[in-house]
Amino acid sequence: MTTATELTLLGTEELEGRLAESRRELFNLRFPAGDRQLDNTARIGHVRREVARILTVLRDREIAEAEAPIFPPPQPSRRCG
Repeated sequence: MTTATELTLLGTEELEGRLAESRRELFNLRFPAGDRQLDNTARIGHVRREVARILTVLRDREIAEAEAPIFPPPQPSRRCG
């Protein structure tokens, strides 16, 4: 299981890859669960939480990017003498 702190250290492309992989795993876990053939039913909850963590980190980055200043702040002038 990956923690949110570990996820923040990853790049956006890698996070999107993990998100796709986790969603695929969750999709594949639902069929055996519906037929009552899934041995570890807790795995569905773990994968759902991992998807939520990844989405949260991606959204935090999106918000931070939107709030970033468009132009850098002016630098103080350095006058000698």
